[in-house]
Amino acid sequence: MLICTSCGRKSEGDFVFCPYCGAPLGEVAAVGERRKTVTVLFCDVAGSTALGESVDPEALRALLGRYFGRMKGIVEAHGGSVEKFIGDAVLAVFGVPVVHEDDALRAVRAAAEMREALPELGVQARIGLNTGEVVTGTAETLATGDAVNVAARLEQAAAPGEVLLGPETVRLVRDVVAVEPVYPLDLKGKSKPVAAFRLLALRVVQPERPVTTMVGRERELRRLTDAFAQAVDDHSCHLFAVLGAAGVGKSRLVAEFLAAVDARVVRGRCLSYGDGITYWPVVEVIKQLDLLPADETAAAALRALLGETDAGTSAEEIAWAFRKLLEEQAQERPLVCVFDDLHWGEETFLDLVEHVADLSRDASIFLLCMARPELLAQRPGWGGGKWNATTVLLEPLDDAEAEELLDALGGVGDDLRARIRQAAEGNPLFLQEMLALVRESGGSEVTVPPTIQALLAARLDQLEPAERAVLERGAIEGRIFHRGAVRALTPDATELDVRLMGLVRRELVRPFLAQLPGEDAFRFRHQLIRDAAYDGLSKQDRARLHEQFAAWFEPRAAGLVERDELLGYHLEQAYRYRIDLGPPDAHGHELATAAADRLAAAAMRALARDDSLAATRFFDRAVAMLPPDSPARVELLVELGLALRRAGDQQSKADAVLEEALFHAVEIGDERLKAHAEIGLTKIRAQSDPEGKALELRRLAEQAIPLFTELGDDKGLVNSWTAIANAHLFWVQVGAYEAALEQALVHARRARQPWLERSITINLALSMLWGPTTVEEGLRRCAIIIEEAPSSPVAECYCARVEAALEAMRGDFDAARRRLAQHREIVAALGFGRYGTGEAAWEVEMLAGDSVAAERAIRAEYEALLEIGDKGEGSFCAALLAEALYAQGRDSEAEKYLVVTRDLAASDDVVVQGRRSATLAKILARRGRHADGERLAREAVERFAATDALADHGYALMSLAEVLQSAQRPEEAVPVVDEARSLYERKGDIVSSGRARAVLADLKQATATLAAP
Repeated sequence: MLICTSCGRKSEGDFVFCPYCGAPLGEVAAVGERRKTVTVLFCDVAGSTALGESVDPEALRALLGRYFGRMKGIVEAHGGSVEKFIGDAVLAVFGVPVVHEDDALRAVRAAAEMREALPELGVQARIGLNTGEVVTGTAETLATGDAVNVAARLEQAAAPGEVLLGPETVRLVRDVVAVEPVYPLDLKGKSKPVAAFRLLALRVVQPERPVTTMVGRERELRRLTDAFAQAVDDHSCHLFAVLGAAGVGKSRLVAEFLAAVDARVVRGRCLSYGDGITYWPVVEVIKQLDLLPADETAAAALRALLGETDAGTSAEEIAWAFRKLLEEQAQERPLVCVFDDLHWGEETFLDLVEHVADLSRDASIFLLCMARPELLAQRPGWGGGKWNATTVLLEPLDDAEAEELLDALGGVGDDLRARIRQAAEGNPLFLQEMLALVRESGGSEVTVPPTIQALLAARLDQLEPAERAVLERGAIEGRIFHRGAVRALTPDATELDVRLMGLVRRELVRPFLAQLPGEDAFRFRHQLIRDAAYDGLSKQDRARLHEQFAAWFEPRAAGLVERDELLGYHLEQAYRYRIDLGPPDAHGHELATAAADRLAAAAMRALARDDSLAATRFFDRAVAMLPPDSPARVELLVELGLALRRAGDQQSKADAVLEEALFHAVEIGDERLKAHAEIGLTKIRAQSDPEGKALELRRLAEQAIPLFTELGDDKGLVNSWTAIANAHLFWVQVGAYEAALEQALVHARRARQPWLERSITINLALSMLWGPTTVEEGLRRCAIIIEEAPSSPVAECYCARVEAALEAMRGDFDAARRRLAQHREIVAALGFGRYGTGEAAWEVEMLAGDSVAAERAIRAEYEALLEIGDKGEGSFCAALLAEALYAQGRDSEAEKYLVVTRDLAASDDVVVQGRRSATLAKILARRGRHADGERLAREAVERFAATDALADHGYALMSLAEVLQSAQRPEEAVPVVDEARSLYERKGDIVSSGRARAVLADLKQATATLAAP
């Protein structure tokens, strides 16, 4: 069976011309299922039963014959197709077989004419219209879908002589009709009330609303040119964002600028699908530059990103290394880096762009970004607060500019000019595509589309079936597609190159740089064209084609950095469309499992570069692929929960995810997964409610170790040993903490988890400050860590923080401050938020005797922690702030922060509670409350005596000595200070031990004075 694209009638038999309208059947396509947005019209005679009782059957037959004939004629005159007569009702569809850009308007005009024709026929009727997506091309009906059902329900709800319109129809024809809303209708079969509107009349088109485009962009072009000139003259970096709606002329403006600029230009784009494809634009730019930074550390980070090495890296290191590359490339000639479709960018990528803009120095770099206004919904502060940032929002063309653009595009006859301009609403893409449609139709009458979706659907419906099939297969891959993929998805296609060149000539696609070796690539001229082609495919076809594309792509994608992300996306889509059509079968489950595996692999890659946010998105999608009782899903839930915990601000979601994992692990009787979930859940809950969690965490971990050992689960052993380490650290058992971390490190290496190795190594470096490791040994071990990780700025960052404090302990404050400055530089270069910088500065300055500088540093850290809701670290910083204030004699202020410490910290937090008690003891002693002060000081000493935190123990002893001295009991303070001196000397803390000796001398002198007669 064939359908004529001119009149829409079905034809059976071997016809050369359509037997109904005479159109040549060279324009005929075989029936095939397709998804389209159409407008459905139902018209039903009101009171037909009563009419049958009062009218002779022969007269009634003649009356209904005239009625059906007139209604059918009106529908077809407006380009609709009558699908069937149901009793005395007419069902018509506008948009089958060919979509017109104004199908909704045609349907409304037909309904109005039908309503006017009813009185002269001697009948009354009800009419309902609705617009929506349907499936067309089936053998039984012209259109199938909910839009048809809603149109029928609207007709049933209408009064005799009334036309009711659905909300989507009104949206499409709002400028040319007068309507009034009716009370939302409770329609049979609909779960929610449906908005409806009563058609009052057709009216003259209102003046079009302003929209945006390219002609007349002199001011924006001047701003671009001036900003670039400033970047060149100042040898600086400038961030320039061009925002605007789809098709408004962003690309035209940028092309105009680039045509005149003297610079090297590189481009990257954010993909419009696949969450978590974070660094695609970065990889594109690196490949175009075809170089790596001279700095070996930066080069190593980018090699890891490109997949050339198995080394782990982090988001901060990637941003820093990419900035280094751009800075080097911009030394001899200005560099313009164009990032397109930024509104699709992941948060981590947007962070990278702002990192380059904020921190690039001594290089002429022009970051030119294009995005839809949705970028500002995602990043309200984009570019805000920067001296070197400009954002331009492209405004719509006015009528004169739209006329100028039409002339520049080649002009159009006066009869169509006004309608094309009105339909485009000032958007240059709309103007351009409408003009192309008129030309392709050979100058025939084509009504102006009211929206770009309708315009593009109309253009695509005018393609030959073979050309449209090529376009749709390309749309499966994405905006950029490869010739080989189209060939694989249409194995019976003939003259593929001819079809592709035809699409190029029609300016629907253009040749583009191939991403795969040995391939030719094409790019849709606009994302909306790709979307329109894709949306026309049935879900059954989409499922089949996504799966076929994945099979074709997999062996060819071995060199792509984000192979798993892309394969995971296509397999995921194949599965999702299959389950939209019915319960999954065995093959559907195979697809889901394959998709989950790929998405999980993509998540692990994201973790390897410390992009926890992207990892959570991939894990989330992988989890959604698998049934609730699947052990693989429970395992992924555990991974998702831990990734959410690492993401920082996702604690409540992490708790819920791990709670679900624990429930299902118990339900399926999997002890290994149960142990994973319990340990992860307890770690998370310890952050928000630390009371008693350290003991529980150690108990769970110790119980799990034999199980994980028996099963060879190295990752489980990493989690267990780090949990035990965290418990020991909470109790300030630093030696045991280090020993547990060493065990975790062994299993992290066996599990080949480089990001876990990096994290454990860094924590081992920090432990050198807290425990019995001597200053000299700590400095030696830091040097070894840096030597063994030469390409890790993160390791350098942490070691610099440790070395600054250790240098201060041995009295070399110049070296300490130099190392502290280096630490700050690395933190800033990597774009880190808070990495102990304030605590490190507090340690250095308190040892140097500058409590004012120490207060300033720790106060900034404390306020940053409160802002992100970190109670554990926040309580510690509040205790340190109180110590700095006490040292300045500001006891009342110090006491306020000690109250904060009390409220935030857990009762069994040894360090925070111990230091709080010691500082408060001294404040009370100053006020003459020696007994209370002594009690608190001895409590602090007792807490730290059970630990191997030498510096904290020493502080508590010195605080007790100060209380005793204040109470005029110097002889009792002497052995206390002597014990503190011994601890400081064991640590190698020259400064603190020297101060203890000085205090000891004063105490002995005071004791002798009191003993003298």
